Amino acid sequence: MDATKLRRAIARTRLAPVAAFPKRLARVARHDAKVLRASARWLVTSREHHNYTYELTTLSRHHLSWFVSVVCDVPVGRVRGWFAEIEGDDELRRHIERATAEASRRGLADRQVRYARRIGWYAMVRATRPAHVVETGVDKGLGSCVLAAALLRNAAEGHPGRVTSLDINPEAGYLARTAPWSEVVDLVVGDSVASIGALDRPVDLFLHDSDHSRAHEKREFDAVEPKLAPGALLLTDNVTATNVLAEHAERTGRRFLAYRETPARHWYPGDGIGAAWGRPAS
Repeated sequence: MDATKLRRAIARTRLAPVAAFPKRLARVARHDAKVLRASARWLVTSREHHNYTYELTTLSRHHLSWFVSVVCDVPVGRVRGWFAEIEGDDELRRHIERATAEASRRGLADRQVRYARRIGWYAMVRATRPAHVVETGVDKGLGSCVLAAALLRNAAEGHPGRVTSLDINPEAGYLARTAPWSEVVDLVVGDSVASIGALDRPVDLFLHDSDHSRAHEKREFDAVEPKLAPGALLLTDNVTATNVLAEHAERTGRRFLAYRETPARHWYPGDGIGAAWGRPAS
């Protein structure tokens, strides 16, 4: 009996789990070794303790471009062009590197600029050309800078806009306090739900990226709903942890789609983007 026939014969016996164990163990060991190598490299080379930054795998970038294409109803080639636009913005990249190196919190931040899923935020702003973006959760202000860069490009093409960035920490947003990006960013310190309630102009694009508890995420979407402009785009950075935005979309008659990123050469499994769009039910 040759080896193939022997394996097939064993597979039909009670010995099958025992015979398969070495092969299963080898696969797990290879996976764990890869994660351990990435973890060890990160521990030695990175300073970040939360809100990790990383590059996306090539496949994950492809999936993100199609995600934006579908949500914003634009050709995928244009989306890839916007990805290249933000990643080729040398002025922004140099600013982030310099501001990070000079910041008081530089001991907990990496100078290397890695946008990951935020290139998707950039492309969505370029595609939808919102007059008013609201983001909750600012931290260093990397996302705020990305949003501001897209708004500045839009303004140069005749479609001006601003981003209201909400955070409870008065030290947040130090990357977004330098011109020209600061010229389109309004940093607001305070509770996000209360700050949303105080907004005095319609919101065209809303991004939840603050307290990631399910209850707080729901409060933000409930608070922003009456503030939304017709056809507003809702995004959440918490889609890999909760179904809050999907439920909100179903309740209000919107469409919903989720994307999960895959980091390249990093131990962290990644975050994602949840999007709800379309006219809400009357």
